[in-house]
Amino acid sequence: QVDLVESGGGLVQAGGSLSLSCAARGSIFSINRMAWYRQAPGKQRELVAMVTSGGSTNYADSVKGRFTISRDNAENTVYLQMSSLKPEDTAVYYCYTLSNRSYWGQGTQVTVSS
Repeated sequence: QVDLVESGGGLVQAGGSLSLSCAARGSIFSINRMAWYRQAPGKQRELVAMVTSGGSTNYADSVKGRFTISRDNAENTVYLQMSSLKPEDTAVYYCYTLSNRSYWGQGTQVTVSS
């Protein structure tokens, strides 16, 4: 059994910052990719940022320069530092982990007010 425990998120004004974290707990083997996705109301889930086991990162164009993804391999934890937040960043953010199979977190709400 593997659980992804997310924390962070909440309500912030436009231009503000928030941090998310996600820890993989349980019997999980070598983790390849860790990522954050988001889903806004009425929209499809989209990739926000991804980091590989080697530290390579990939970002959605809409968040480049504003969001930073990082990971602690020893703790099986991934972080997302979000700054210069915009109302269009409002969504439920989901943690994703790929090892022998994929795992998803339960989601955490991020709301950016204008």
